[in-house]
Parts: sequence; C-alpha cells; structure tokens
Amino acid sequence: MAKQLVSVCITTYNEKGEDIKKLLDALNNQTLKPDEIIIIDAKDYNNCSRSKGRNIAIKKARNEIIAITDAGCVPHRDWLEEITKPYTEVARRNHIGSGIVIVVAGGYTMVFNNNFEKAESIFLGVNSNNMDDDFMPSARSMAFTKSMWKKAGGFPEKMGDTAEDTVFNINLIKAGAKFVVAKDAFVDWQMPRKISDFGFKIYRYAKGDAISAIWWHPVKKWQTHNLKILTIFVRYILFAIFPWLILFYFFYAYIKAGFWGIVLQFTSDISCIIGFSHGILQKSFKRS
Repeated sequence: MAKQLVSVCITTYNEKGEDIKKLLDALNNQTLKPDEIIIIDAKDYNNCSRSKGRNIAIKKARNEIIAITDAGCVPHRDWLEEITKPYTEVARRNHIGSGIVIVVAGGYTMVFNNNFEKAESIFLGVNSNNMDDDFMPSARSMAFTKSMWKKAGGFPEKMGDTAEDTVFNINLIKAGAKFVVAKDAFVDWQMPRKISDFGFKIYRYAKGDAISAIWWHPVKKWQTHNLKILTIFVRYILFAIFPWLILFYFFYAYIKAGFWGIVLQFTSDISCIIGFSHGILQKSFKRS
C-alpha cells in the first residue's frame, strides 16, 4: 500500500523561538515523518489573521492530506501517525466506506506547571474522556484533505483569529464531510502563564462566538457557545436581584477549581460579557 503523503501546516504570530523549536523538534521526531512542514508567520503577510495564514499555508502545500496544529502546541510522538490513520486504504474500506471524504479530530492535553495553570485547564480545555463521536476538532489537532478544504471554502478569513475553526467545522459539515475522532492523536497545549493572558483568550473566544452567530449547531444542537454565554448574562441579572445567590456561586467555583477557581470564574465571566458585547456591536456596525 502506497504511503500517504502529508503536509503539516502551521501559522505563527509573535511566537517565542523556543516554542517554535519545541514544535519542530516534536514534528521531526514523529513515528510518521511529515513529508512537508509549512510555517506561515503572520508578520510576513501584513500581520494577517490566523485564518488567512492557515489558508496561505494550505494553498502552498503539495500534498492532499493536511494536518494542522498551533505553534503553541507540542505534538505527541505518534500524533501524525494517529491523526492520519483514517486515510489509509484499509481504514477507509473497513470503517469509513468508499468515496466518503473525512475530517479527523485529534485531541489535546492541557499542560500546567502550578495550581493556577491547573485551574485554567478546567475552564479552557476539554477532558479527553469527553472525546465522544460528536467531538468537534480544534485547529490545535486536526486533519483533512485539501480537496475538502477547498469545498468548504477554506478557513473563514472574515472571522479573524477567533471561532474560525468552529465556523470551518460547520462549513465542512455542509460540504458533506464525515468526522472521525482519533482518540490517540494528541498534542500538548500549554496553559496561559498569566491571568491577563487567560482573560484575553476568553475575551477573544467570546467575541468570535458573537461574530459567528452560531446559535444552533448541526451536531451539538443547542449546546452552542453563544447560548452558554447568554446564561452568564442571565446569571448576573439574577445576582443583581438576589445578591445572596452569589455566595452559592463562590462555593460552586471553589468546588470546581479551588481558590483559583473563584478568581478565574469571575475573570472568565467578565471577559465573556465584554468580549461577547464587543462582538455583537462589531457585527451590528458592519451591517449598518
């Protein structure tokens, strides 16, 4: 059986040299060697968005199979082998069926060095135990064919740097892709080292969710980020009416992640409210 040729595409922006080195070392030590590694530095393209950077990298790729991850991640040694397994002829014949184009969702492990970063992982990540058949891929760990990328219209460049993989996934579904979960394809994702970085990340996520306007998901149904964010607004309205409820909220946050859980819960909530409001306003101004 002929070896599948794979291009690994990465977009960077202001990444530390040591982080890029870790990523490249990890890719060069894979059990399945990438046939091509393409790194696009957004600064070299007029500070382009992450979506545009990804599209540029994929356009430059010579191979049909594309694997992507983020510059801040470090793939496990068998990541590329595991995330491309569904593209082998045997796997396609036995599990997918002839003629169906697939998208592969890999996983990620949250890396933390202290209790603060450990608490962040509870707010930012998805536990590997929750990688069921409906698990949607993140651009941190994902593979697809170049032809399907084209059919889906590429990564949505109007989204900028937030929620672009969510919108891309929905466009892939509309384009007829079948999603497969590669439960052994993992990258390590370092948690933010400062609370300001955590808050800004949540802010960007919420802003992107508002701009995406995804209220109904073809796979997740009503379990969308936008509807979850609306519950935060409702929560604080209730706190204004019944202030004593906030004591239970403190307790909930503490049970969730200890002392840092309380700090991060309110940081996350405030960042969500500001980011979502900013996204709604930005979307409204564009319409007008």
